[in-house]
Amino acid sequence: MPRLTGKICVVTGAARGIGRAIAQAFAGEGGEVILTDIDRPGGEAAAATIGCRFLPLDVREEADWETLAREVPRAAVVVNNAGVTGFESSPGPHDPEHASLADWRAVHAVNLDGTFLGCRYAIGAMKQAGTGSIINVSSRSGLVGIPGAAAYASSKAAVRNHTKSVALWCAQQGWQIRCNSLHPAAILTPMWEAMLGDGPDRADRMAALVADTPLRRFGTAEEVAALAVLLASDEAGYVTGAEFSIDGGLLAGSAAAPG
Repeated sequence: MPRLTGKICVVTGAARGIGRAIAQAFAGEGGEVILTDIDRPGGEAAAATIGCRFLPLDVREEADWETLAREVPRAAVVVNNAGVTGFESSPGPHDPEHASLADWRAVHAVNLDGTFLGCRYAIGAMKQAGTGSIINVSSRSGLVGIPGAAAYASSKAAVRNHTKSVALWCAQQGWQIRCNSLHPAAILTPMWEAMLGDGPDRADRMAALVADTPLRRFGTAEEVAALAVLLASDEAGYVTGAEFSIDGGLLAGSAAAPG
């Protein structure tokens, strides 16, 4: 039997990339998927392809979450995936010395505030049943420092920590509401296309970007989605407050390790 049959699953930032792959995987496992995104055309197109419902959602806006709560009051799975690097709207600088406060706040508003609101919504949607799964998409950058993307790294580190606070809070209330975080590294999604380009040196660029990764390749969104399916399912009923690196072995050692 499909592992998510009968479960209402909300996925944020799911118009493309990892979010879309998770929505697709959940639908394939029998979940009733609510695909959300700030990008209405992209979200509607993705939902039509997957065969699920689309709802517009700007994760920064509390009013949007309140609307979602009215539309979907009983979610069993919530994936807080929506996120930005900060480079989409500002070329920077994003280092600790020169980043502007406006750029810092813009990144945290999506990545951290959006996750906070998503967790709060999820708890409200799940506590009557007393069970559910919250999955927060952090990053490899939430586990290490990133000098040139300080706001992004900070926001993802905060997502990691908030995940544990949510997990403990729910357990203290006597609820079987689990909360875990995913920490993807170099996952080949549209975010990378600007760096890779489509010229004859694309393969060389790809190889250079994962040269320090033990598995020597990019991960796929589908590989992240597979882990999300497990955490969303009842099979992971004893897993909460945990963090999962999906990084091809990158954090198992260091670039200075002998070959």
